Amino acid sequence: MFRPVTLFFSVLLAAPLVLANAYKDYDNDFLDPSYILAKNWNTSTAASQQSITQWADFLAAQGPWSVVNKTVLPPSGNKHDYMSWAPYFWPNCTGVGNTTVLQPSQIWTECPYVYRDGMFNPDRLLVNNTGDFEAMSDAVFYNALAWVLTGSAKYSANAAHYIDTWFINPDTAQTPNLQYAQIERGPGGQAMHTGLLDFKQMAKITSGILILRNGSSPDWTDDLNTQMNNWTTNYIDWVVHSPTAYGEWIAPNNHGSYFYNQLASLYILVGDTTNAINTTQSYFSHQYLNQIDANGEQPLEAARTHPYHYRCYNLAAMIVNAKIGKFLGLDMWNTTSTKGGNIQKALDFAIQQPLNTTDGDGPIWECYPSVAAVAANYGDPNGTYAAFLANADNTYPAEPYFLFNQPFSDSGLASAVPTNSGPSSSSASTSYLGAFGMFGGSLITSCLAVVFSFVIQFAIS
Repeated sequence: MFRPVTLFFSVLLAAPLVLANAYKDYDNDFLDPSYILAKNWNTSTAASQQSITQWADFLAAQGPWSVVNKTVLPPSGNKHDYMSWAPYFWPNCTGVGNTTVLQPSQIWTECPYVYRDGMFNPDRLLVNNTGDFEAMSDAVFYNALAWVLTGSAKYSANAAHYIDTWFINPDTAQTPNLQYAQIERGPGGQAMHTGLLDFKQMAKITSGILILRNGSSPDWTDDLNTQMNNWTTNYIDWVVHSPTAYGEWIAPNNHGSYFYNQLASLYILVGDTTNAINTTQSYFSHQYLNQIDANGEQPLEAARTHPYHYRCYNLAAMIVNAKIGKFLGLDMWNTTSTKGGNIQKALDFAIQQPLNTTDGDGPIWECYPSVAAVAANYGDPNGTYAAFLANADNTYPAEPYFLFNQPFSDSGLASAVPTNSGPSSSSASTSYLGAFGMFGGSLITSCLAVVFSFVIQFAIS
């Protein structure tokens, strides 16, 4: 028999059509606020602007987020301490000697855990500070952008509220450290230096705050600015003095690349330009030199279980470091590795490699923002990059990254033109649902938020 619940979930599955382009948690980004605040955009970016506003609405339906929202406490017993479990570690209980079925809490503490590269342990999401932080950082990023694009104060208020809830409000704020990030469970389980990767999207948060700050948003008050600077200063102090964090500082692969994304953006946030420049230069004079071969291969990423993903993942981090460098007055785009490779060669090589669709590699779209970024910074005189994206995704001019990476061709695609659903996803929701009206639009958006919280995989490597 056809049950009403079946219809309900059928509507949920169809509901992503509400968004002109479905929300994707792209690996990372950094924006110069002056580019956004100048509002000097090509008309071909109109559809991407619409998507940004719709994504801001979609994410806003889920927030705010807080580090205290977890049922398992870190070893400190303090719910304000950030906590996550190492994603690629799985329990091996064969030698525990139990005579009854072990409860989850017993497995987490009594069974040795073994590393399986690229294989996510699904129960890591039982403690999902990581997912909450990524959703929050995207929400800050897109709501700050939507404020500039639309002029609507609700978006700047959203972004400020999310920052206040995660970092400032004493009832919900995180303590300024990642001492319990990516804990390797089992007897004597310890946090790992890889946990610093959980905060890679501080570059997005910094971009959002710079937009609010430099755009003189009334919601970004002097008090909020001071308190966020204080939190960030304390966090930087932990990062630069923590033995745990040091492991990421010297990591040769994508972990090191993202560590420098994070640290440089933190210095920018507190106005320490000297250390931001030194941090960026340090990356390009150390880790970067050994990350790209002459032909563009990234050997440290190619050796991993999911090489397509890891090539794209590290590319995103390298590009953010180059964008941060440009913001600081440094030309890092043309830096050459020891073996003669550079960012453009790394991109050219990566997009020629096949995706193994049978083992969870990808997602296929992970490299697309990097294609646009390389085209915008190196040029695309023969239209090679535009043709690649047009063939791979003929809606790419409606993706948010199209606005971030200009000048770049829209390939004359119809997707460069906004849809008729209006400037925001809330209006798109109500028009899509028709008879459900405003309540129906809100209901579906909220339900979508729940569904996406379970199905979106966060790239943690």
